[in-house]
Amino acid sequence: MTLSSMTGFARIQGHWENYSWVWEIRSVNGRGLDIRCRIPSGFEAMDQTVRGLLKKHIARGSVNVNLQLHRESEEVQVKVNQHALDQLVQIVTDTSANNHLPQPDIANLMSVRDLVQIIEGEEDEDFRRARDTAIEDSFMDAIAALKENRLQEGAATTSMLEKIIAEIERGVQEATGIAAGQPELIRTRFMEKVSSLLDDKAGLDPDRIAQEVTILATKADVKEELDRLVAHIEAARKLLQATDPVGRKLDFLSQEFNREANTLCSKSSDISLTQVGLALKAAIDQFKEQVQNVE
Repeated sequence: MTLSSMTGFARIQGHWENYSWVWEIRSVNGRGLDIRCRIPSGFEAMDQTVRGLLKKHIARGSVNVNLQLHRESEEVQVKVNQHALDQLVQIVTDTSANNHLPQPDIANLMSVRDLVQIIEGEEDEDFRRARDTAIEDSFMDAIAALKENRLQEGAATTSMLEKIIAEIERGVQEATGIAAGQPELIRTRFMEKVSSLLDDKAGLDPDRIAQEVTILATKADVKEELDRLVAHIEAARKLLQATDPVGRKLDFLSQEFNREANTLCSKSSDISLTQVGLALKAAIDQFKEQVQNVE
């Protein structure tokens, strides 16, 4: 099972009777589900249907829907207001004769507002219902195409996340090996500092030295952080196999990864462990960047 990306595109064409249309759906990253629709005038009722269908199939993302609709008129009637036209012709003729002006062109007269009406064939309720059903069925095809496109994008993201998790795991294993030698390193450094300050070490209490070394080692102990990083790695791999949208969970997990890596670096008493911690932080930043696009 692969993750689903929030980035995707779908374009579906449809045709029914004398109607043809094109559905376009674009989706990009979003904190939640944000839907914006552009529906032609006269089909506003379809807006709610579109939103409802998207909410059933898409969990997250900023989604833009556009419907382009074209109607090929089969029955068109031209209706002329003959009474108004006769009056207009008479007025224009008299005015032209009285003022010695040329007779106006008939095309100019016919362009007068409301003088000529183009009446398209009327559609009954059954026709409109069947038409809308065909358009909505086509939209479902567009949703299916969008989901497929988002899955393809998600497959690439999954592959990248798996590589990043493996890199984090290698870093944790390296840090675990370095951390195992921290107590002895701390003891050696402590004794070197004591030696530099005191000429005679014979009077030093061995128990007191052991106590001080233990306190320092406890402060620098990173076992808990490494254990939690191991647990986070396991959790991340399980989420990559989930069938439900896990983008928010992965985003939260990236924050937990980062928190443990920060603590690891702050507790580090060895430059090599600090370098491993910084490499972990770089890998975790890549992980966080990738999960921003996961649904």
